[in-house]
Amino acid sequence: MTHLSASANSPASHGGSKSEVVIALAPGDGIGPEIMSATLELLDSAGVNARHAGVHFQPVEMGASVFAKGNSRGMTDEAIRTVESCGLLFKGPMETPKGGGGKSINVTARKLWNAYANFRVFKTLPGVETVYSKAGLSIDMSVVRENIEDTYGGVEHRLSNDMIQCKRLISAPGSDEVHRFAFQTARKLGLKRIVCGHKANIMKMTDGLFLDRFRAAAKDFPEIEPQDIIVDALCMNLVVKPEQFQMIVLPNLMGDIVSDLCAGLVGGLGFAPSANIGRHISIFEAVHGTAPDIAGKGVANPTSLILSALMMLRHIGLLKQAAHIENALLATLESGVHTGDFGRNSGKPPVGTGEFTRAIIDRLGQSPKTVTPIAVPEQDQALFKRPPAPTGPEVIRTYKNLVTQVVGCDIYLDSPLSPAALAEEMQRVSADTPFRLTLISNRGTQVWPTGSVYTECVDYYRVRFELREGVAPGTLGQSRCVALMDRVAEKFTICSYELLRTFDGVKGYSLAQGQ
Repeated sequence: MTHLSASANSPASHGGSKSEVVIALAPGDGIGPEIMSATLELLDSAGVNARHAGVHFQPVEMGASVFAKGNSRGMTDEAIRTVESCGLLFKGPMETPKGGGGKSINVTARKLWNAYANFRVFKTLPGVETVYSKAGLSIDMSVVRENIEDTYGGVEHRLSNDMIQCKRLISAPGSDEVHRFAFQTARKLGLKRIVCGHKANIMKMTDGLFLDRFRAAAKDFPEIEPQDIIVDALCMNLVVKPEQFQMIVLPNLMGDIVSDLCAGLVGGLGFAPSANIGRHISIFEAVHGTAPDIAGKGVANPTSLILSALMMLRHIGLLKQAAHIENALLATLESGVHTGDFGRNSGKPPVGTGEFTRAIIDRLGQSPKTVTPIAVPEQDQALFKRPPAPTGPEVIRTYKNLVTQVVGCDIYLDSPLSPAALAEEMQRVSADTPFRLTLISNRGTQVWPTGSVYTECVDYYRVRFELREGVAPGTLGQSRCVALMDRVAEKFTICSYELLRTFDGVKGYSLAQGQ
């Protein structure tokens, strides 16, 4: 089996006529090494190598073996340096160990290198039978998922005996990055419509910001129609009529869920490619699991990793090679060649990973007959240029020079008191301060000054203090809020604290349910 060059330092034998591209390579865990080996064999057969295209692969240590050595990041320092030098990472599925404090290596890689947009394409494939293909419905859509923020910050705290918090963080510049990527990609693909999925009817500030920045980005792409839909309705419509969607853009957690739902529409995660795009570093990977139950048996389906490799080839400019491989893959699938996980009976017995890959190699240069072939561009030279490395972490901003004014604070308490008893204590504490108690809520629902006896409370309250009448916004700073918090702390355990401010006169905080 011939593989691509594994040395970042070996010279490309192309007489200086081709740009050299070095790609960090992490085979993965479980079935990862098998499907990666098969994919590399296919790429080499299609001319994606040092000799023909100036492409080199540099192996890096990432995954279970690194976790096993006590490295909680799951990647060595040398691997990090190599990826940052290359600007490209091609990786197989990786395992995150259960327990031990190790975080998901997939999430760590995306966040560490600010691969802010996850781009996944979902297409009906010949030979992959689903309820939709049986009904004659053809699916061709993509999901763009914000990749850095949301609950994937993993910022969690135990606040009281009975309450644990996960912070959901949505920023304007983070939203801008992913929306601009979505619109730019839609323009390149000739799409006419993008749908923003959200829950801004409930999370009016976080998802509201994500939706506002979507609408702002849309103004620069007048040829593309922007639409938005609440995420629960989106999921229903994806199941009922998936062919109506071209591209969907979503916040991180919703995007994770919806993209897996879309994979199910076209046959499963084994047929879904994934790219994680950043300004400096991009990651191309299989998104399915490591399947340890079949590891080493040579029966795994490499289609997802092959499709991800095609996204990578197009990213670096090898358009002709990508088209040839995709046409050969489609021709192979329509012929009925399949691995054991296709879930269908084509009249042919399933084949192993190697035989499936060799069937694709045998069809290089052929086109599918039952579906429209991929147009083969002339571009076959790598155009990828590694951007200059930043000198330090960059602070990205959207809104600047806003006038902000302190108008109060929310103090979060661990307390077993009833709302009425807690209100008495808080009014006593704040009696001779510039602030008055205006709200007590529990799990987001108002329980004082009004509420229902049917609202069950736990041992974690939000108490809100706002400026008294006659105290003008802007006349006090944060120090007076801290002084109030110090008073509260003399009698209560304070779990956390949020400053209440206005931004150009607009409240920067939400109401409670029932307020």
